[in-house]
Amino acid sequence: MPSEESPQNAVKHWQECADVYDFLDQIRLRPGMWLPDGSLQHLQSILTGYRVALGIHSIDEPFDLWPEGDFTCWLRNHRGVSSSFTWASEIERTTPEGSTPVVQFFQLLDEYRSR
Repeated sequence: MPSEESPQNAVKHWQECADVYDFLDQIRLRPGMWLPDGSLQHLQSILTGYRVALGIHSIDEPFDLWPEGDFTCWLRNHRGVSSSFTWASEIERTTPEGSTPVVQFFQLLDEYRSR
């Protein structure tokens, strides 16, 4: 999780984001603005659009959050499950009581990125 002084805590316009993780940091700061109902399905749709736009505009940016991408593979291995669920469905399905899928997603994303 970003510290209080970290640049990830600076709210900025989405057009100022350098990559998908910078964009996700903005969603992390204001999830209610981006995901009004807290649905990871909406987040996955946003990210699918992001990935499609990269392809359309021939932008070479690493993107691990495609439904069958590295993040999904890592999540399955990390949890020791074999599933046909997307990362969004898997996290929503298994979020423990007392947490939210959005919080779980960002915790898992931080863990994935720190590996």
